[in-house]
Amino acid sequence: MFKRAVSLLICLTLAFPAWAAQEFLIADITIDGNRRVKSADVLDAIQLKLGQSVTPEDVDTAIEDIYRMGRFSDISAEVEDRSGAKVLVFKVVERPLVRNVRFEGNDEIAAEKLREVITVRIPDIYDPFEVSKSVDMIKAEYIKEGYYAAKITSDSQINPENEAIVTFRIEEGEIVRVKDIRFEGNTTFDDGDLMDAMDTQEKWFLSWLTGRGNYNEYLLEQDLDRIADLYFNEGYVRVKVRKPVISLVDDSKNMLLLIQIEEGGQYHLGNINAQGDLVDRKGEILNLVDLEPGDVFSREKLRAGVGSVTDLYADKGYAYANIAPLTRVDDELKQVDIMLDIEQGPQVSVERINITGNTKTRDKVIRREMKLVEGELFNATNLKRSKARINNLGYFEAVDVSTSEGSDENHMSVDVNVKERPTGTFSVGAGFSSVDGFVGQGSITQENFLGRGWKLNLAASLGGESTTYQVGLTDPYFLDTRWVLGFELYKTDREWSDFSRSSLGGAIKAGHPVGEYSRVLMVYRLEEKNIYDVEAYADPDIQEQEGKSIISSLTTTYSYNTTDNRLDPSTGTVFDASWEFAGLGGDEQFSKYIIDGRHFWPWKWDTVFSAHGQIGYVHEMGGEEIPIDERFYLGGIYTLRGFDSREVGPRDDLGYYGGGDKETYFNFEYVFPLVKSVGMKGVTFFDIGNAWGEDEDWFEEWRYSTGAGIRWMSPMGPLRLEWAYNLDPKDYEDNSKFEFMVGRFF
Repeated sequence: MFKRAVSLLICLTLAFPAWAAQEFLIADITIDGNRRVKSADVLDAIQLKLGQSVTPEDVDTAIEDIYRMGRFSDISAEVEDRSGAKVLVFKVVERPLVRNVRFEGNDEIAAEKLREVITVRIPDIYDPFEVSKSVDMIKAEYIKEGYYAAKITSDSQINPENEAIVTFRIEEGEIVRVKDIRFEGNTTFDDGDLMDAMDTQEKWFLSWLTGRGNYNEYLLEQDLDRIADLYFNEGYVRVKVRKPVISLVDDSKNMLLLIQIEEGGQYHLGNINAQGDLVDRKGEILNLVDLEPGDVFSREKLRAGVGSVTDLYADKGYAYANIAPLTRVDDELKQVDIMLDIEQGPQVSVERINITGNTKTRDKVIRREMKLVEGELFNATNLKRSKARINNLGYFEAVDVSTSEGSDENHMSVDVNVKERPTGTFSVGAGFSSVDGFVGQGSITQENFLGRGWKLNLAASLGGESTTYQVGLTDPYFLDTRWVLGFELYKTDREWSDFSRSSLGGAIKAGHPVGEYSRVLMVYRLEEKNIYDVEAYADPDIQEQEGKSIISSLTTTYSYNTTDNRLDPSTGTVFDASWEFAGLGGDEQFSKYIIDGRHFWPWKWDTVFSAHGQIGYVHEMGGEEIPIDERFYLGGIYTLRGFDSREVGPRDDLGYYGGGDKETYFNFEYVFPLVKSVGMKGVTFFDIGNAWGEDEDWFEEWRYSTGAGIRWMSPMGPLRLEWAYNLDPKDYEDNSKFEFMVGRFF
């Protein structure tokens, strides 16, 4: 600005020194020095017109207007006398045109990724501010990846054609990891409590694989807010969490963090009240806030309470209700008073439900999962449930359910936008399983056949110990009703250590929901099976059942599912209780009961703890022996890890396993992300259970194992690697076992 003012002063002094402070009449305005920018565009940017009387101040304003175009690096003005007329000449110097952007020294971050980060564009006018901003953006990207000590500089070369090549030179340095995190001033929470609240962690021996300990400035800022939240939720409303003191050590390879905290005093709740538009009794509204006078103040409880009150109003159609928690802090009494100021707004009905993004799935497949109906009052709980139901279909990568204005303030639209994901797979290949040995397989599975939500399954697997052929089709909304109807045909052949079993059969299934989260399903199975290749010294029960027989059974299953994601749950419950009655004709007669349940608890850092349990019982009917292949055999990757498949349960003196008529087992798992970018997860587990024979008491003896593993949706299919340690091995059992599965879902 100073340079421009001096230039203007000199120009005006030289051009018309005698009347520099006077007005003069413009006969013409010209632009000199422009090559890419049209003169007309410059003239349009200023307010001066031909025949207008102007002052030097008007000229200065015009220069500023031209500068605001962002196309010139220097501008000056002169007044020339041409044939007795005054001509105002603006002399401009154009900024260069950016023709190329280069990166030098970037080994850890690809140039393509850096181009997405910077604000310098090709082609565009060169702007030193954008170059400086891009340097900061590149630095931030390296900090995000853990290269805190990275140095970024820029250089611009301009050719005679006034074209610029911008080069960003990068000295990456080595990745910086957090070696030690310390806290100062904390007395309410110990260091461990504060560390648990943070995503930033100290490095460990697997940091090179998991990224734990990498410094991320933005993540650390969020961690400071999380630490402050801990204090706010315990009544420390005046807490101050200072910006960390950072020290680089070990030749800038490691970092020390010191986080200073001023806790302040603990505050309690004084009074809590509500005012404004009350749709319910004041006491009922205040009961939704889990705070009473005298309680330690908690911002988390207040936030949850406000959310509950908001949902109360939204469930009555007041979609735009505003619940403002007004707080008054008394530093002398160490109290916080709360007033819920409520504006209910208009009562809103759903005018339209708009569905977009579904290129294959039919609208009705999505619409039938909606809990909201056009013409009815808006309901926030039903809106959230609708999103969960659509997401649980498993057909979409992303589901966004939002609201928008309707034709007036009493109506709104619900907008459902989905992003389709591939729901069909076709594979031909081979794999190896520690359970089934070498397996060749081919399959066609379509979860959303014809876009109607039908599930089609055509599969075949050929292996050293098992062969399976299967075809099935299920319609979850048969004839647009809530009935489930499907069928399945199959042929299997499986070889065990003491006998082999083949089967040829089919099943018809029908079901219906009995609530929002549950349904009843009935399956009729008709199957011809053959027990053959029985070992000479096998259990007498097995030898007696050698040969062909017919199974005609009906299985009734009650299912309950409240998980947040059917494919990868992190919260909720899955529960199944089934009863199979065999004896509707056929040769086999038995009754089999199985109760199976699993619950998921989300925890910090995107980790999930789950507990799974199953209990089963089968008994004979009509004096017939329980079929050997319908007994319970535990062991292996699907039940009790650390034991051979089907080798947990009753065992005779010759080492043959005859299966139990009752079984119970539990699996406790803690799943955590290993490499988020590729979806690799780690798991630790503890298994306990057993199967017992007719002459054994239930829970007479337990078998235990523990271990860890990796789960990864790899390019070649779902991969499961698990190592388990047998906590009490018998003489004929191994101390530990490594199992893996590839090419099959786990």
